[in-house]
Amino acid sequence: MKTIAGKTVLLTGATGGIGVFIARILAKEHATVISVSRSKEKLDRISDEVEAAGGRGIGIPFDISKVEELSVLVQQINQCAGSIDILINNAAIEKYRPFQNYSLQEIQSMLTTNLVAGMELTRLLLPSMIDRNSGHIVNIASGSGKKGAPYNSVYSATKAGLIMWTDALRQELADTKVGVSVICPGYTRAGMFLQFGLPTPSLARLSEPTDVAIAVLRAIKQNQGEVMLDGLLTRLLFSNIQLFPHFGDAIYRWIGLTKLNKTCADRSWESEFRS
Repeated sequence: MKTIAGKTVLLTGATGGIGVFIARILAKEHATVISVSRSKEKLDRISDEVEAAGGRGIGIPFDISKVEELSVLVQQINQCAGSIDILINNAAIEKYRPFQNYSLQEIQSMLTTNLVAGMELTRLLLPSMIDRNSGHIVNIASGSGKKGAPYNSVYSATKAGLIMWTDALRQELADTKVGVSVICPGYTRAGMFLQFGLPTPSLARLSEPTDVAIAVLRAIKQNQGEVMLDGLLTRLLFSNIQLFPHFGDAIYRWIGLTKLNKTCADRSWESEFRS
């Protein structure tokens, strides 16, 4: 079992959603948590929390969608904290839309932030991990990457790419001590539905953000390849949809997910229009 104490962790998307809870649980393990997001004010608060919980907190304001500049970020981290032992690719953008209503800029932004940025950070950090024969990469995906979510198609595509890339990378690194994990949180209280005051689909499991953070910690310590926090029904669905895709479509309609996602898309569109 891997130890987290004394390790240096790079966490993207650290100030929003489940990122905050991941930072907190890493702090309790006495890790150095390098939090990255665009808000310096929020990063300062997270770093203070990490220090108070027993870790070392470093906040670096950075827009990871600027993938051509990620090498500069890595150099900056190496100078202030040394080599990175654990990378957690958590940053993501989620926008609900009928597909034809996405702009090209929105599609490119989601692909870059949700998928390409994590790939590029991993590409930059992996040689050092392989040389030291030590390290771990955690990618935060989604059940939407297992079964496409209507009105959330671009996000689904990015998370499916993240899952498949993680799978392939894990196989490449099987003969090393560099671990690779993908986490599919399912519905959480930090998710988009609750922001709009919408319920989760019937029969879906609702996880607490702390559950996701615990799953991340366990995946690192036990070198788990894939972790799904969805309920039993969802897991059974995912295990059968490749053989029976129309069955999966019918289940999504039955539990109300399709209708719910459309409502979320409508409210998201109205909210952005008003702003």
